[in-house]
Amino acid sequence: MAGYDDRDGLIWMDGEMVEWRDAKVHILTHAMHYASSVFEGERAYNGKIFKSREHSERLIASAEALDMPMPYTVDQIEAAKEETLKASGLTDAYVRALVWRGAGEDMGVASAKNPVRMAVAVWGWGAYYGDAKMQGAKLDIAEWKRPSPETIPVHAKAAGLYMICTISKHKAEAKGCSDALFMDYRGYVAEATGANIFFVKDGEVHTPLPDCFLNGLTRQTVIGMLKDRGITVHERHIMPEEMEGFEQCWLTGTAAEVTPVGEIGPYKFEVGALTREIAEAYEALVRS
Repeated sequence: MAGYDDRDGLIWMDGEMVEWRDAKVHILTHAMHYASSVFEGERAYNGKIFKSREHSERLIASAEALDMPMPYTVDQIEAAKEETLKASGLTDAYVRALVWRGAGEDMGVASAKNPVRMAVAVWGWGAYYGDAKMQGAKLDIAEWKRPSPETIPVHAKAAGLYMICTISKHKAEAKGCSDALFMDYRGYVAEATGANIFFVKDGEVHTPLPDCFLNGLTRQTVIGMLKDRGITVHERHIMPEEMEGFEQCWLTGTAAEVTPVGEIGPYKFEVGALTREIAEAYEALVRS
């Protein structure tokens, strides 16, 4: 399979459609050196991007959190995504919108003189965790922890926040796992490297309170689905040892969608009825 830099197609960059292989930036782009970038991952189903406007609004909020004045409005971002999706010729696709500080007069930590740039790319991307959709993913427990809100803008979808995710997922995959679960800076269960987490016990659902990590749009959607079904949802701090008493577990995210979890470290979970019901209902919702 060709690398992501060597494909046919078009990428939207700064208001223009550019040939895929020509969508390049300079080596002194500020974001490459200081992680001054934010992004959104979105999925299109049957030609429609799910929760598209909410993603565009969050993209702007993330950029503002990193002191990057957005050169585009929500409506302009929406138009860029639609144009790129149409140009891709795909109806079911992954959509990546990226905003970053480019190359300019500044090359130190400060970058106020450098332009804020934006791109949108679209490609086909199947199940993020492969056959885990049916069997249940196996997760490692990361050695790194999600940081305190006093140290970094934790509710921005910022590239720099994913550094420990990459390290942790590499180590997990080396152990034969699909992903890794983070604890937060206090020791509570937080999230996986790119997905939020849910647990089931006695017919009720428990999920970590997103007070130091991203409150995912898929997470919010699934909570709404559960409440519509009359299922009690506890958003709270969860200690790691509580996992021993949970019966079911799943992950949520734009890429992950709703993925069952079978193992986290020493803890085992069944891919039970509620997990399957929510996964199937989410699949139906995004295609409705």
